[in-house]
Amino acid sequence: MTSPASTATRPRSSSGSSGSVPRLRTPRKHTAGRPRRSVLLTLLTGLVLLYTLLPLAWLLISATKTQEGLASSFGFWFDGGHFALWDNIKETFTYDDGVFTRWLLNTLMYVVLGAGGATFLAVMGGYALAKFKFPGRNTVFAVVIGAVAVPGTALAVPTFLMFSKMGLTNTPWAVIIPSLISPFGLYLMWVFATEAIPTELLEAARMDGAGEVRTFFQVSLPLLAPGIVTVLLFTTVATWNNYFLPLIMLKDPDWYPLTLGLNAWNAQAATAGGQPVFNLVITGSVLTILPLIAAFLMLQKYWQSGLAAGSVKE
Repeated sequence: MTSPASTATRPRSSSGSSGSVPRLRTPRKHTAGRPRRSVLLTLLTGLVLLYTLLPLAWLLISATKTQEGLASSFGFWFDGGHFALWDNIKETFTYDDGVFTRWLLNTLMYVVLGAGGATFLAVMGGYALAKFKFPGRNTVFAVVIGAVAVPGTALAVPTFLMFSKMGLTNTPWAVIIPSLISPFGLYLMWVFATEAIPTELLEAARMDGAGEVRTFFQVSLPLLAPGIVTVLLFTTVATWNNYFLPLIMLKDPDWYPLTLGLNAWNAQAATAGGQPVFNLVITGSVLTILPLIAAFLMLQKYWQSGLAAGSVKE
């Protein structure tokens, strides 16, 4: 009888018998092309980052210069003679009877009413399309997808003609009402609500006697918070940076947003014999982008999770 020790020490043949030890696969060696590919992607990413940050760096540096310093100093370095950032900010808010403050308040009004209303309608519509079945649902889906593909500039002229017949041009409503429509926000909330709200949770709330309104506000709305923040950021940026629609809708400078106001100052600075306000254009541009940067930094974790909604299925 063979002992277990002799069995353990007996070498097994490498033939094709059932007791043969399987051969271990040697790990694949990394090809030489992969490190080169990584280096190339890193270089491309660095170039894109540099292309993005250079205009911002020029803007921040130029905002610290006087009108004379902009013409006499290097663009990507500070003016050694005078640091005029605070003076430029003060002059920006006081120039032309403080019209910059008026433009800032107008922009805030358009964002609160336009972007806020667009977010509210997108949340309500996306939730209804995701959790309720009704005739024509597929048609609505096709219309929403088609509306996402249509650029807003293509609808600006027909919108102007319609609003001119209604007598709403040169009023804030000509900017606010078109801003209430956000097909991309509706589509994003549709996808997010489909994945974020379990149908079983809604059925449990209805069995407990909760109505549809109470179910939406107390059960569904907290689960939709990341998607809501994402849509709010997109609509806020679109309304804050909106230029073409106010350009064709508004003639009164008192209703200008910041985009049109800064463009008017820039045209004034470029005119021969005009007032030297180019430093105010640069400083106003810095003040315009700061709220958007702060909003993205503070709400970064919410809009990142909102963008990832619906990307993975269980």
